[in-house]
Amino acid sequence: MAGFAQRVPALVDITMVAHPSVTLFVDLSEGEGPAYDVHGRRERGSVVVGLTPGVLRVSGPESERCRCLQIRLSPVVAAAVLGASAELVGSVASLADVWGRDAGRTEDRLRAATSWDERFAIAADVLGRRLDARPPHDPEVAAAWSRMLTGRGRVRVDDLASEVGWSRERLWSRFRSQVGLAPKPAARLVRFDHAAHLLAAGEAAATVAAATGYADQSHLHREVRAFTGVTPTAVAAAPWLGFDDVAWPAPTAGRPHAQEPSQKP
Repeated sequence: MAGFAQRVPALVDITMVAHPSVTLFVDLSEGEGPAYDVHGRRERGSVVVGLTPGVLRVSGPESERCRCLQIRLSPVVAAAVLGASAELVGSVASLADVWGRDAGRTEDRLRAATSWDERFAIAADVLGRRLDARPPHDPEVAAAWSRMLTGRGRVRVDDLASEVGWSRERLWSRFRSQVGLAPKPAARLVRFDHAAHLLAAGEAAATVAAATGYADQSHLHREVRAFTGVTPTAVAAAPWLGFDDVAWPAPTAGRPHAQEPSQKP
């Protein structure tokens, strides 16, 4: 989770970078909040962004106080928490359409909170209750996803199937139905995410391509374009990539703490 709070002096127009998670943006702004556009669909307020949304832009008007809670969910548990993870792939949806009345009640609790620590705790409680109330994914699917993450997307589907004791066909079917992507494109997304973070850390595109297993710099460029619609240079400057290492909870002397990143338009 990460909390964003700032005054926005001008119109905001940002391209979001695809991430191997299902992302919730809970809008706690004073006045009109940001809008999210993907494939011609536009949603305002609290939204859920599925895996691989393509070219997703976030825009908004001047605001005296723009405040938003971002929550990233592993796709192997997002279906349990949201009830519609696979259906959200490639799209953005209103949180109210996904959660119904629970969305409004959760927003009210979060707005009434007086600190980010309190908001994070409320969100963790809401998500935990929903997760406990729904059946989990197949452990084999969770294991395959975990293996993709530890291998940073450089895994073979046949090897994954062998590791979890399933046939390639069964893994493809169960993974696709529960995560929303087949194993191969899911691994592509994880590998792209690793490359995007290296770019954001200041590594040259040629170095990143070699380190992440792309055939060459042109191959990396094509993958970046496919996932974001922008160049590697633009991805390197994307503000969204800078928050992963400061999001809550993070250990400090054995205890979690809150950070409040400031997003620059």
